[in-house]
Amino acid sequence: MRTLIVTEFMTLDGIVDSPGGGDHPRAGWTFTEVPFVEEAYEIKGREQAEAGAMLMGRVTYDEFAPVWPGMTEEFAGYNAMPKYVVSSTLTDPEWHDTTVLRSLDEVAELKRGEGAPIIVHASATLAKGLAAAGLVDRYHLLVFPVVLGEGKRLFDGHEQGSLKLVEHEAYANGVVKNVFDVVR
Repeated sequence: MRTLIVTEFMTLDGIVDSPGGGDHPRAGWTFTEVPFVEEAYEIKGREQAEAGAMLMGRVTYDEFAPVWPGMTEEFAGYNAMPKYVVSSTLTDPEWHDTTVLRSLDEVAELKRGEGAPIIVHASATLAKGLAAAGLVDRYHLLVFPVVLGEGKRLFDGHEQGSLKLVEHEAYANGVVKNVFDVVR
């Protein structure tokens, strides 16, 4: 069985909305409000090297698909690997090697297969659904010393269960890496 990893940039108050750009009034907060410290992003390179597939929701696909294929140096691994989009409306994905999944049951089937981990980028709504269905095995959270007060949250207070901290590190810019395994 494959490991399903949700990876997020998160504010101190739990917001995952628009970290690099988007609709939030303070969109891009990871770049505009916290100094860049290269080592804080080490986990992002590791994720790309270790993942065997990328899973995303429709909104994330719509944001990534026009940009990531042209970033051949930064995202060569992601561009080469199979990509899956959970969507009831997407019919003809243009990003190379992208398959549309219509339900979480199809995600569960994908997860039951053999292979390297499946990485879930952004996609807060999808991540909540995956968690509720018991499909998430691990969380990679880069927590930024920013408070937004409102926006999309990864956890909204209805979750149940425990997480085990398996890796953590704090960086000079105040970002904290937290890697949690889901306890079953």
